[in-house]
Amino acid sequence: MTIQIRRILGLVASHQSNWIGLHGMRIAIAVVFLWIGGLKFVPYEADSITPFVANNPVMSLFYEHPDQYARHLTREGELKPAERTWQTANDTYGFSRGLGTVELAIGFLTLAGLVYRRMGLAGAILAFLTPFVTLSFLLTTPEAWVPALGDAQHGFPYLSGAGRLVLKDVMLMAGGWLVLADSARAVLAARQISPQTVGQSGAAAAQLRT
Repeated sequence: MTIQIRRILGLVASHQSNWIGLHGMRIAIAVVFLWIGGLKFVPYEADSITPFVANNPVMSLFYEHPDQYARHLTREGELKPAERTWQTANDTYGFSRGLGTVELAIGFLTLAGLVYRRMGLAGAILAFLTPFVTLSFLLTTPEAWVPALGDAQHGFPYLSGAGRLVLKDVMLMAGGWLVLADSARAVLAARQISPQTVGQSGAAAAQLRT
């Protein structure tokens, strides 16, 4: 191994590199939640998550007619006024805006962890837990798998485009755990420092009185 390679590996393995990676992961998670959360206020994004919501045993309760969603699906970029009218009556957009608000909150809290430890811890907890919900869509959403339309490859383990999108949340879960662990260490470190600081201030005050 050459000296140059060792130097590069040393830089990558350094404490500063670890710091950059953790904060970079925090920012990356925030970007994902903020961007996708913002898109939840746009009709096409609300339409695209309809199969996931309608087939979820809990989320489907927020729809007026979850059993009818398949007849009203549209492709991204496609405008069908009649389907938009149905989606409005189904409360598709109301639910999507609520979900988007939650995702924006998670993004802002996670990003705030760069400055505020406790807010960052709250965001990290939510960012870690969210993928458990989205990954459950693989169990509840038929559209997550390639349909049986004649090809030999369909069903499990052949993920559709929607399924592949959901599966990527495995990485979000792992990243959320790293940020959660870092936030927990920061909060604990702050609590350990505070008593020492108070004790030193009290001792200094006692010396002044004597």
